[in-house]
Amino acid sequence: MSALTVAASVLAGNPFFETYKTPHQTIPFNIIKTEHYFPAFQEAMKQHVAEIDVIVNNSQNPTFENTIGSLEKSGSLLTKVSSPFYNLLGSETNDDLQAIAEKISPLVTEHSNSIRLNEKLFARVKAVYLQKDKLKLTPEQQMLLKDTYDGFANNGANLSKADKEIYRELSKDLNLLTLQYGQNVLKETNKFSILITDKALLSGLPADFMEMLASNAKKVGGKGWLLNLKTTCYVPFMKYADNRDLRRELYMANTTKCMLGGEFDNLENVRKIVNIRLKIANLLGYKSYADYELIDRMAENKTKVYDLLDKLLSAYKPAAEKEYAEVQAYADKNGAYFKVQPWDWSYYSEKLKDEKFTLNDEMLKPYFELENVKKGVFGLATRLYGIKFTKNTKIPVYNPEVDAYDVTDEKGNFLAVLYTDFHPRDGKRAGAWMNDFKAQWLDGKTDSRPQITIVMNFTRPTDTKPALLTFDEVKTFLHEFGHSLHGMLTRCTYQSLSGTNVYRDFVELPSQIMENWASEKEFLDGFAVNYKTGEKIPAELIQKIKDSENFNIAYFCLRQLSFGYLDMAWHTIEKPFEGDVISYEKEAMASTQIIPMIPNTGMSPTFSHIFSGGYAAGYYSYKWAEVLDADAFSVFEKNGIFDKKTADSFRKNILERGGTEHPMILYKRFRGQEPTIDALLKRNGIK
Repeated sequence: MSALTVAASVLAGNPFFETYKTPHQTIPFNIIKTEHYFPAFQEAMKQHVAEIDVIVNNSQNPTFENTIGSLEKSGSLLTKVSSPFYNLLGSETNDDLQAIAEKISPLVTEHSNSIRLNEKLFARVKAVYLQKDKLKLTPEQQMLLKDTYDGFANNGANLSKADKEIYRELSKDLNLLTLQYGQNVLKETNKFSILITDKALLSGLPADFMEMLASNAKKVGGKGWLLNLKTTCYVPFMKYADNRDLRRELYMANTTKCMLGGEFDNLENVRKIVNIRLKIANLLGYKSYADYELIDRMAENKTKVYDLLDKLLSAYKPAAEKEYAEVQAYADKNGAYFKVQPWDWSYYSEKLKDEKFTLNDEMLKPYFELENVKKGVFGLATRLYGIKFTKNTKIPVYNPEVDAYDVTDEKGNFLAVLYTDFHPRDGKRAGAWMNDFKAQWLDGKTDSRPQITIVMNFTRPTDTKPALLTFDEVKTFLHEFGHSLHGMLTRCTYQSLSGTNVYRDFVELPSQIMENWASEKEFLDGFAVNYKTGEKIPAELIQKIKDSENFNIAYFCLRQLSFGYLDMAWHTIEKPFEGDVISYEKEAMASTQIIPMIPNTGMSPTFSHIFSGGYAAGYYSYKWAEVLDADAFSVFEKNGIFDKKTADSFRKNILERGGTEHPMILYKRFRGQEPTIDALLKRNGIK
């Protein structure tokens, strides 16, 4: 029996080893069981090793096709298994999946290391790389060759034999730690709840929110109103609850997660993660982890990252201080006898916003019923790019709440599958994200189209109302949908370069630019109607949205900058960190703070973006991409927000090209010049 032969006795009936008989060969979630994953991982890694052996033992001289091209195509079964597994680990996890993840993590890391540290394989890759100037490669092939070589060199291939063993152990430890960190955050979040039985304590809360809290209580067999730390509860509670003591209690619970001891504490995990990352960077010849990570980024180095953060801090902080003073003055005028604290900010800010603009979430939510918003967002893609979305109920989904759509182009040709998953569950981590179940690639005349998923945590429908979104949730939808367009419209040859496989500080451009349409009258007029009366959103309400867009914009900028500074602080250390996590955090974020910092609270123990989500030394990219998106949208503003020529250029030069060329080349091809921060400052009213 060859290494590529599936062991029938072990794998019989395992769906991963069959051709999917589903529409577009989508994942058959209806027949995949938890027990299928571990043996499938084992066999997939075994097959991948055999494929690598074929490349290594090829008697012909290394060429682009027989080495780089073959390496790119290897591991398809492992991708087939790991893609649904890791997606479900974030959106539909349970104890069994988490147990498998902990079991498989060191095996997958070791498997990856065995490839990256394979000396004979790297010798072939290096031989092709050294010929790059003589080879007649397309720009996409050049990028794949560079990425492949860097993927080996930056993962230990040039290390000595002894150092390679050290690297193996460090990377295994790091993968397991980041996995445990993320699981701790989810479990600690799910653990907290408060059952309120006295309705008077909940004054100020909107009726539909109260209904959701009552539904929360009912689900656990309680009577009253159940508060928790999920975003759909925490954010509106902090915004509307009159009870300051309860606001403080929820704030303290949220900002002390995973740092008060107990089984889900992450303080030691933070220390271990940053120190292992430093060791890996040092082993590979870099002073800090940021130096290592920023090589393949538009920013290129930490000096340019800090230059951006510092420029934005200088531009926005004076405005943020004025915003804080205005909120404090409003609180004083309305009977506050205290300095506005973090648990007061959203509450008084919302009331001030309502007073200044006669605008609040409760006025807008009736016009943002989820089904209508879906039509609006999908319709925006139709107007810009000619694509259409048709629900396909024959595609299996991993939860009954998930919908699947066939996506077709203007000629009716199949483009992609899009899964949408909108509401919070105990098995879903917080936040919102896009991912793929299957990436796009070309092989000859075959264009294998992608299968994309967008996952969010929007307020659920209640017994009496459909799901009504806040304006911020509408923008979140547009943001993640922008990522999905990047994934769905891609037309690349190589899977590892397609879709969102781009530099980290470029990936947020296609998502953030979509948020610009959220307040445009021409966009809102197409779908925003009152869910009860069918009345179109009034023009004066849209104008209020426009007028209030920059309300406390400087404060929110400083908030994002604080996260960027914290991320860089953790990943620019050049000596092992042995200090107090929270004290170090406070110092790193101090320059951005305008609201009093509360002792014994912290973000690092739950900062999943950088400790378990892939944004280490990369959180600045949200602000970097905001500069890009403001600059790019200025072209739409000049030519018309639905201008087909502008949209076609953005599609062809940005969305379709993935990571096939350096992002600045792609951006300049669309824009005609490099971006500046002027458009962002102008948009935010700073300049």
